[in-house]
Amino acid sequence: MREEFAKALEKGASGGGLDREDIITLLQALPGEEEEGLFGLADKVRQENFGEEVHLRGIIEFSNYCRNDCFYCGLRRSNREIRRYRIPLEEILAAAEYAAGLGYGTIVLQAGEDPHYSGAELAEMVRRVKEVGNFAVTVCVGERSLEDYQLIKEAGADRYLLKHETADSGLFSKLRPGTTLAERIKRLNWLRELGFQVGSGNMVGLPGQTVETLADDILLLKELDVEMAGIGPFIPHEQTPVGDSSPGDLGLTLRVLAVARLVLPKTHLPATTAAGTLHPKGRQMALGCGANVIMPNLSPASYRALYQIYPEKAGSKEDADESHGKITSLIKEIGRSVGSGRGDSPKDKFRE
Repeated sequence: MREEFAKALEKGASGGGLDREDIITLLQALPGEEEEGLFGLADKVRQENFGEEVHLRGIIEFSNYCRNDCFYCGLRRSNREIRRYRIPLEEILAAAEYAAGLGYGTIVLQAGEDPHYSGAELAEMVRRVKEVGNFAVTVCVGERSLEDYQLIKEAGADRYLLKHETADSGLFSKLRPGTTLAERIKRLNWLRELGFQVGSGNMVGLPGQTVETLADDILLLKELDVEMAGIGPFIPHEQTPVGDSSPGDLGLTLRVLAVARLVLPKTHLPATTAAGTLHPKGRQMALGCGANVIMPNLSPASYRALYQIYPEKAGSKEDADESHGKITSLIKEIGRSVGSGRGDSPKDKFRE
């Protein structure tokens, strides 16, 4: 183990704040002793803060319309090859009832940035889902007005997920034409002020990304003091401008996840579907590197394959029973247990 790596790892183990150079050093862990040391420490920090429970967040992807034209996403508005859909409210509620029957503590209402839905309509969706079961409800519908966020919160939404995607403002605007990182961060601050448990996160392996950018991603998540951070690999979609790019590296993704766990000890970190898409054991590997959440897809089977932010998404060809069964099995296979309750943030102000 290199001396500078050992020092950075020891700093992380002692609870000392990791600075940017420490983070860059740890992100460059070499296979073997260095990676094993990093992953082992991240797993220890996860266990100390969250125990052995893996919390399930059931996602309902209720619309694949999007006003944005992001270079990396298959839902981009310029993609004419995708079949668009909006799930009727009755089917959304049926999926929520299914989740309630399985004991899920969280429902995630996710969609592209679909202007069809007003703030009032989104609020009504949240209200109706909250009536189905004792859920925490996470909303993930992108950038909206402050008034819309207020309506959603007043309707009972507990959490909001708005990934910052990349902390490189130039890369952000290049890959997301017509949008800026500054506007994204402004909304994340609004959500914090409104009392949401806030989720953000980034992709690993975006074209033009550097290890320094990834360090900045982790530091931005710390600055935002997020309750959840979704960190997963970039997977190219052939119907996008960067479709011929290489996918993100799973090893680097796991290192970013592990370092994030050291910097954000009390933040929920999912083992992402994208990791499971890149490698059949990707989610299990992530759970061994600091992750403590999995987000199974509970969308009705007829819509699943149409929510193609990237191709061949893990679970997109399964029904909800298959997805749930596989995920609970993989959790038990690695000696962990399925979490009970809502799985709120362990930060004092969000304790159940």
